[in-house]
Amino acid sequence: MKKKIFTVCAIVFWLVVWQLAAMAVGKSLLLASPVEVIQRLFELVPDEAFLPSVLFTLGRIMLGFALGTVTGVILAVLGGKFVFCEKLFAPLITAVKAVPVASFTILALIWISSANLSVLITFLISVPVVYSNVFEGIHSLDPKLTEMGKIFRVPVMRRFFGIYLSQIMPYFRSAVKLSVGLCWKSGVAAEVIGTPRGSIGQMLYNSKIYLETADLFAWTLVIIVLSIITEKLVLLVIDLCAKRIERL
Repeated sequence: MKKKIFTVCAIVFWLVVWQLAAMAVGKSLLLASPVEVIQRLFELVPDEAFLPSVLFTLGRIMLGFALGTVTGVILAVLGGKFVFCEKLFAPLITAVKAVPVASFTILALIWISSANLSVLITFLISVPVVYSNVFEGIHSLDPKLTEMGKIFRVPVMRRFFGIYLSQIMPYFRSAVKLSVGLCWKSGVAAEVIGTPRGSIGQMLYNSKIYLETADLFAWTLVIIVLSIITEKLVLLVIDLCAKRIERL
């Protein structure tokens, strides 16, 4: 309870700082106040273009995240089991980590349409995050538990869920938690560059073109809320799966 109170107080504090800074600047074009942003947000939500834009971006970013997560797990399992695969994947994972999102985005526009750009970018962002964490989890497995499972002839499926998966799950959870936020940042950034019609990225780009600072902050707030909601939902599913695994 105290933690929640402190969190609310911290949010209120920074909102007050934001409001005072906006009042000091005195020009909403340079810095819109929280009141102006919230007011503009309430005007945007009923707009007929709001929900389609949210669904457009939400669907593509979560699709890229899902594909990247599955691919990252598969590559990590292969890399953890076979040294050859580990050495083979290492340069690729390092390159994907190092290359800026803008470079990926501009290059990707040569190959695919802007409508599917955020799917590819979020895929590329999530793969190395999931791979690195799950790979570390595989190498952190307790060999004593593994040996014990073999000695007592624990069934393969029970050994998989009870020994292997239960130890890797915390690493996977951390990867997902980090990956969701990065996917929203990179996916929307890709949309701003590619400006696919009917996306949140296009709305942000239009806000910049028409100097609508309140709109820019309002859409940014929408992105933050969507990122938090999707992260909580995905982690909830993972936690429910982890509890189910513990009962096996």
